Amino acid sequence: MDEERISHLHPSDLRALTRLITDAVVGGTDVTEAVHAAIARRIGIRRRGEAERMGGISGLVYKSVRSVTNTVARISDRVLDRTEPFLDERPTSTQRDAVVAALNGILGDYLVATGSPIATPMALRRGGTTLPVQPHALRNQLAEPTTRPVVWIHGLCMSDLQWTRNGHNHGHALERDLPTTSVFARYNTGLHISTNGKTLTTRLERLVEAWPTPVERLALIGHSMGGLVARSAIYYASRKGHSWPEKLDPLICLGSPHHGAPLERGGGWIDFLLERSPYSAPLARLGQIRSDGITDLRYGYLRDADWQHPDADVVGVDTRRPVPLPEQTSTYLMAASTGTRRGDLKDRVLGDGLVPLDSALGRHADPDLALRVPRAHQHIMYDTNHFDLLYDYPVYRQIRTWMALT
Repeated sequence: MDEERISHLHPSDLRALTRLITDAVVGGTDVTEAVHAAIARRIGIRRRGEAERMGGISGLVYKSVRSVTNTVARISDRVLDRTEPFLDERPTSTQRDAVVAALNGILGDYLVATGSPIATPMALRRGGTTLPVQPHALRNQLAEPTTRPVVWIHGLCMSDLQWTRNGHNHGHALERDLPTTSVFARYNTGLHISTNGKTLTTRLERLVEAWPTPVERLALIGHSMGGLVARSAIYYASRKGHSWPEKLDPLICLGSPHHGAPLERGGGWIDFLLERSPYSAPLARLGQIRSDGITDLRYGYLRDADWQHPDADVVGVDTRRPVPLPEQTSTYLMAASTGTRRGDLKDRVLGDGLVPLDSALGRHADPDLALRVPRAHQHIMYDTNHFDLLYDYPVYRQIRTWMALT
């Protein structure tokens, strides 16, 4: 692709960035005023129970900041309405793609709620292009489709273009070594895992129906959150009466936090502690600027009912109900450890730096929540971090071995 035709910034990005900056300034002003009001109440300037808004000159200043900011945003929108049609929309750069993917992971639910043009819709893609779901059109997109599609599902803050490093891509290598055809999911990782699971199951049903050759076996390979989205899709497929799980074999999860990630639980504790003090309580809002997808990683919520539970936001309370693995499908779980050998401190405590070994391997003290995966279907990669699972060649060799067995 001509480098001069690649753009790091699309015209629609300007509108999205304007809204992000506007909401950040207004939100920051709200937090500052709430802290100011809390202190004023504490020293007796304001009565208990009064709203988190200041009166007098202070209140006027805060109100003015919000008003001016929103006015600037409205003017910017009007200018962009007139100029966007004349701006050239160019192919995206990998740098822009990575930034948009990260923003979707952190603020994806907000981007959807505000109608942001950078909110990423669910799509099944190949070579950076969305695949059509009509049989004839799909055949034209796939030069030599095999009877064994493999769908690769990325993790939090990632995209379908981030499976490649130093010329190696697990999906492309698998096509070279085994009769498979790789398809890459792309989705908004800031949405609830269950929301993405419900959308993915519909996309997979259409993909299998439109596949140019009869599908003998369908494989799902998910990295990190991607493994949870795959499990959620399987769960909802049975409730929607979809047939694609009948062809599913295998399901491979790479460093997926089946029982949650400590970093997200730590964020929950920080919110809890900040809310204990009247001075710091408004600051807890800053800690809560985490997407629905991130908060789902606290315990690995797969169903709507998990995060809709009345106690779902209570620190230290796991509101999940068991979601068994599909019995007719071979499931393989890979974990990583930054330690160099079994049993050292990094192995036991840190896992791959983000996901502990027990979580990635489905182990749990509650037998109802533990994933019943045979030891022969588990594998630990040592001296490996969470993101090495995306593109390290030894990881690929193990994936290829598992794929050859099914």
